[in-house]
Amino acid sequence: MSAADVMPADPRPVVIVGGGLAGLATAVGLAQHGVPATLVESRPRLGGRASSFQDAASGEWIDNCQHVTMGCCTNFRWFCEQTGLADRFRRETTLYFVGPDGTVNRFGASSLPAPLHLAGAFARLSYLTWGDKLALGRSLRVLARSTPSAAPQSMAEWLQDQCQPQRVIDRFWKVTLVSALSESLDRIDVAIARKVIVDGFLAHREAWLVDIPTAPLEELYGQTLTNWLQTRGVTLRLQTGAEGIDIAADGATQVRLKNGELLPASDVVLAVAHQRLGSLLPTGWTTSQVAPGIDQLEAAPISSVHLWFDRPITPLPHAVFVEGLVQWVFNRTALAAEGQSTSTANGYYYQVVISASRELQGRNSDDIRDEVVAELAKVLPETRSAKLLRSRQVTEHRAVFSPLPGSSALRPPQQTPIGNLQLAGDYTQTGWPATMEGAVRSGFLAAENVLRRRGVTAHLLQPDLPQARGFRWLFKAR
Repeated sequence: MSAADVMPADPRPVVIVGGGLAGLATAVGLAQHGVPATLVESRPRLGGRASSFQDAASGEWIDNCQHVTMGCCTNFRWFCEQTGLADRFRRETTLYFVGPDGTVNRFGASSLPAPLHLAGAFARLSYLTWGDKLALGRSLRVLARSTPSAAPQSMAEWLQDQCQPQRVIDRFWKVTLVSALSESLDRIDVAIARKVIVDGFLAHREAWLVDIPTAPLEELYGQTLTNWLQTRGVTLRLQTGAEGIDIAADGATQVRLKNGELLPASDVVLAVAHQRLGSLLPTGWTTSQVAPGIDQLEAAPISSVHLWFDRPITPLPHAVFVEGLVQWVFNRTALAAEGQSTSTANGYYYQVVISASRELQGRNSDDIRDEVVAELAKVLPETRSAKLLRSRQVTEHRAVFSPLPGSSALRPPQQTPIGNLQLAGDYTQTGWPATMEGAVRSGFLAAENVLRRRGVTAHLLQPDLPQARGFRWLFKAR
């Protein structure tokens, strides 16, 4: 970088548009280096798609969808540690997979090193035959030893090439990948699926561990994070919608708010959903100029069904259903008790997550609820005697970007062709799919670019978990 590329001291703040995880991570990165920033968010609370709303019937906070993270998500974990949020998560060292016959399979690691740490757990799965498990093992080995192909391929095609039994596809690959990526197997790029499977289950013995919030997301990204940011010079302006940005010959100059106010800016970070990017650009500018290919990205929905019963229907903190409409069930009452912030006065609360929920569009919400409860009753007998007090369904229609074959080439870098304009969002080039980890990574990378323009070399991005020696030896990984 030449001296001409380094921005001199500028009294104007960095303006961050969007208070989701990408915008918050940008603000955290800048705050740690004393760079003044103003974050504007159109909603009345922070968190973006990882947020809560208040249930009118009970007054309690409900997450729009259950969000979890994994041990391999090193940047999200660091973000939480830095801001005082890490103690609001419960680490699950056992996952509970419920087979079609109701058998609960406890899935946990042995003392063996990676990638053998989960071999026993796979071997004990009751809903796969030994032939299924051998076929699965062979394909896992092929996937781990593979490198991304120049010709994009869907996971469905890849599994067909690997001659995977349909039962293995339905009860392992679909269960794992659809819940992680919220897309059907025919709409998932093999390279992105490999990221989930290899980094999440094989490369490091702690990568697969799941962290679940013990408090509503409103508590995570509400007062605690607000205080952390404000005490470090970040100005937060909620319920403040941005109408657009102005760009001059020397770059972005200001952010125009919907109330007519102008916010002068030294740098602008657009941390909004990729579908909204074009609406913020000034007349004469198109998304193809700022982020070529972004208009071709698609989005996928996630639905959640919230249920309150008059009694507990399972002691498990969570359960993964191997077949049916239900994918994950989270025992929110038990999880909240871990965080010591719960009451059963309104009933026992469970959240059911249905990823890639396009098939629900157009269906009556009562019919969906009844199907969900029927599936719960089939494998969780306590449900049959419990009374359903109330329910609520929430669908985030554009929850994540679709990891379609070839979609990685459409994802823009954080640095736009305009020197002081950055993009932040899980859809940008992070090397990760649409996850909280990907969003935080994008924010850190955007903040690094802003700091670099000010002559500050910062390494906000945290290293990945190291690949285990046994993994590298067994799969000849690099």
